[in-house]
Amino acid sequence: MLLLTGSLPNDEVTTTTTKVIHGTTKVVQTEVRFFHKTKNKVDTYMNYTRPPLAITFEPIRKAFLDAKNRRVHLRYLTEITKDNLSYCKQLINIVHELRHLDGIKGNYMVSESEYIAPLILYEHGKIASQAIYSNIKQVVEQEQYVFDSLWNKAILARERIEEIEEGRVIHYETKILTNKEEIIDKIKNFLETSNELLACSGSGGLQLGYSRFLDLGKEIMARSRRAEHKGIRLLISPINRDTIELVKTILDLGVQIREIKNMPPMNFSITEKEVHATIEKMEGGEIAHSVLVSNEPAYVNHFHNIFEELWRNGIDAKTRISSIEQGTDFGDIEVISNASRVVELYLNLVKNAQKEIMIMLPTTNAFRRHSMIGAIQLAKEAAGDRKVKIRILMPKQLIQILGEEQKEPPTINSNIVHDNIDVRNIEEVMLGSHATILVVDKKLSLVIEIRDDSKTNFEEAIGLSIYSNSKAGVLSYLSLMENLWLESELYQQIKESRTRLELANKQLAVHDKMQQDFINIAAHELRTPIQPILGLSQFVRTKSKESMVIDAIDIILRNAIRLQRLTEDILDVQKIESNTLQLNKESLDLNVLISDLVADYKKQLLNGKKEGISLVTELNFSKPIFLYADRHRLVRVIDNLLNNALKFTKKGIIVATVKEEKDDQQRKLIVSVKDTGDGIDPDVLPKLFSKFVTKSYHGTGLGLYICKGIIEAHGGKIWGENNVGGKGARFSFSLPITQDSRN
Repeated sequence: MLLLTGSLPNDEVTTTTTKVIHGTTKVVQTEVRFFHKTKNKVDTYMNYTRPPLAITFEPIRKAFLDAKNRRVHLRYLTEITKDNLSYCKQLINIVHELRHLDGIKGNYMVSESEYIAPLILYEHGKIASQAIYSNIKQVVEQEQYVFDSLWNKAILARERIEEIEEGRVIHYETKILTNKEEIIDKIKNFLETSNELLACSGSGGLQLGYSRFLDLGKEIMARSRRAEHKGIRLLISPINRDTIELVKTILDLGVQIREIKNMPPMNFSITEKEVHATIEKMEGGEIAHSVLVSNEPAYVNHFHNIFEELWRNGIDAKTRISSIEQGTDFGDIEVISNASRVVELYLNLVKNAQKEIMIMLPTTNAFRRHSMIGAIQLAKEAAGDRKVKIRILMPKQLIQILGEEQKEPPTINSNIVHDNIDVRNIEEVMLGSHATILVVDKKLSLVIEIRDDSKTNFEEAIGLSIYSNSKAGVLSYLSLMENLWLESELYQQIKESRTRLELANKQLAVHDKMQQDFINIAAHELRTPIQPILGLSQFVRTKSKESMVIDAIDIILRNAIRLQRLTEDILDVQKIESNTLQLNKESLDLNVLISDLVADYKKQLLNGKKEGISLVTELNFSKPIFLYADRHRLVRVIDNLLNNALKFTKKGIIVATVKEEKDDQQRKLIVSVKDTGDGIDPDVLPKLFSKFVTKSYHGTGLGLYICKGIIEAHGGKIWGENNVGGKGARFSFSLPITQDSRN
């Protein structure tokens, strides 16, 4: 883009340019030339001071009329007021369409190829001395989009004129108040006319309300007791020893108060018809220097929804005050990199547990390391001496290994067995985590990253660890393990049912239904703890500046995302098996879709510094390859094939291709991903697209099964084969080209 300062030349603009025009004469000349050049349309967006100029300023009036005579379509958007009403009535006869919108502040005009914005705000009768002109396509398209969006929100001019003339107008506006006295008066009126008051504030806003508006608050609560007002609800942050007495005083008035941890970047108050907001903290209870005030329903509803969401997640103020006064404050998080300290802390937590211990051990080696440091023995002592309830989640494979070591039937090691110790096994892939999780007495949690599971020494095997007494965090981990515990119980029940049902074929359908219900329930239940873990982790990451903390949070995020993906896989499997997989089809360019995916993977290879792999496409870009399909589902299939190719290719080339074939009078597209990796194991090949078929240590074996379901739902086929006479494999799928695709 070329940005120049000066005036537009007299001849036509032939270059792509953005210019600043100086001088009222040149601004008017540019506007007139703008109207003269347009062939199809002119959209005008002007504040309430500009309609008089369009009528009384002859050069502009003539420009409008000349364009209209040439059948240029004219749309004009402005704010119609009592002061400019007569001019707007005349303007209706000059333009094709006139609409009203409250609060217009800028001025600009846009045609099919040009944009001009006079730089003037609310100076009545004055011509702008400067204007911005542009014929850059992206600028014109952007401003056209803005105009169309505002135009669609506006009302017809005749409706607005009738409102004003009949005296039934409700003036909606959003404005910024900067005068201190005006702000105070506005707040008083805001409180006095309310039927319900909702407020979200930091400690400064709380002090302001108490010191300046206490009497009004008391009056509101008196009205509330007489059922004349819905009362006051406050969200505040933080409640601590500095603010506790003030919070108590306000609670005594009958105000409902909750604390929120994630305070929005502003203080705001809402009634049923108005919202006030400021980004200032109002330190010491001082009045804010600027306050946004709006009675527009969209703003009021928006802030009301934000408040209600925050209120649902808030902590009752009385509970928070009690925890402070009893010295059981919560919210501490510590990232520990010293492995010796982790061992010490881990053993102390188990040793000092009073009621309950939950442990999740993701691998067989993790169990062995815990036995070596004495954690299992301490758990047994806690169960026997203090009657602590112990629950351990571990992989199913571990149960079998321990049984073999004892030369007994597959059962848990006798060193663990105790009346107060309960062990549940679960498929290792379903644990979905590469971290040990310990939760003690539902109050404390310790998450230990397993950096190298092949190590036998505990300290050498672990990475960063996170210790927390944060209520939300601890309960999230507890909820995760409770759901896995429930899943293991359901899994065991289904397994036992299946053994019995094998004796009677007529009950097989019942078993399938139980299995599907289990998968659906378990997957949906897993979603509940995953979302707060992701949300809280992402929030903490954005607020932290310490690289050690960021690394630790990244560990949580990675594992939570793995659980989230596993949950979605399970739900998709359930949909495929129950024939309820729904497709949202649209016309898409397969060339663009594959190119974008390959480009993303190239960036990942570059960022991961993974050398020795070349990722290429063989696509025909001479014309688009349109297909009528579900974009999201198709991306998932191609992404899975590319990801598998990268997973099994340590060095070589991966090629993505698209070609068109005709078979039995039907045209179809063949998409292939070919690699030079390890190839498909002969044992796996016959059942390649079945559930849980994998020889990889990463993944659940559901990916190709889901791909098959998606492709077949589109009416296509998918297959895999080893390359003939070379290394690697090729995965392909076909999709029919329907009439919709050709359109």
